[in-house]
Amino acid sequence: MTEAAALPGQPRGGVISGRATARAHCVLAPNPSPMTLDGTNTWIVAEPDSDLAVVIDPGPLDDAHLRAVVETAERAGHRVALTLLTHGHPDHADGAARFAELTGTPVRALDPALRLGDEGLGAGDVITTGGLELRVVPTPGHTADSLSFHLPADGAVLTGDTILGRGTTVVAHPDGRLGDYLDSLRRLRSLTVDDGVSTVLPGHGPVLNDAQGAVEFYLAHRAHRLAQVETAVEAGHGTPAEVVASVYADVDRSLWPAAELSVRAQLDYLGEHGLI
Repeated sequence: MTEAAALPGQPRGGVISGRATARAHCVLAPNPSPMTLDGTNTWIVAEPDSDLAVVIDPGPLDDAHLRAVVETAERAGHRVALTLLTHGHPDHADGAARFAELTGTPVRALDPALRLGDEGLGAGDVITTGGLELRVVPTPGHTADSLSFHLPADGAVLTGDTILGRGTTVVAHPDGRLGDYLDSLRRLRSLTVDDGVSTVLPGHGPVLNDAQGAVEFYLAHRAHRLAQVETAVEAGHGTPAEVVASVYADVDRSLWPAAELSVRAQLDYLGEHGLI
């Protein structure tokens, strides 16, 4: 899902696996790849003095990883009471049903097809488990069902794939839409400006402790790519594949299929706004 090697914000350095804030602990899934970076970050979130924890994105269907998440929570004195999903991509959600079996927890998500239990997730919802407060922030764009979770007590936001700890994310056309994604980034920027969010806890890559810098980087990157795509079309590159070869020439070719999804989303956006 990365498109560039540039680092948004100020990463703490290295692969994040372990405690990231007073309330958030990462267990890194063993699924590294060009698309997943070092692997999927599974987050255990709990009040320090609570016996209950929330797990966000159990990750792939890897029994050893799922058991490691449970064991990590238990070593900290927590019982997993709830599972949340930022979105339905397999590297985040394929292990959810098995994790629910291991923990006896419901799974809450925006997409009804991903839920296990009666409750979903939506804009304005507030999760209160074991005294923890997580606020649901709709952040569509990478996918239509993408959510972020604001952790006010730590000045942090868990962003799934909307903002990564390294590189940039794909707008996964046709499900993902660029206009939605830009709106989501602006929504996250408002959290950094108005709500004291300083830390990004991403779905992949290291923690970022300059949340506003990360969001600004992403917005600037998108504007730059959009201008490049528009220029490529004006130069006669008529297909998404041709645009990718022109605009993403400096990107590893293994990422070109993912880049083409973003290009298709950008072409749709430019067309909708009468720019091509």
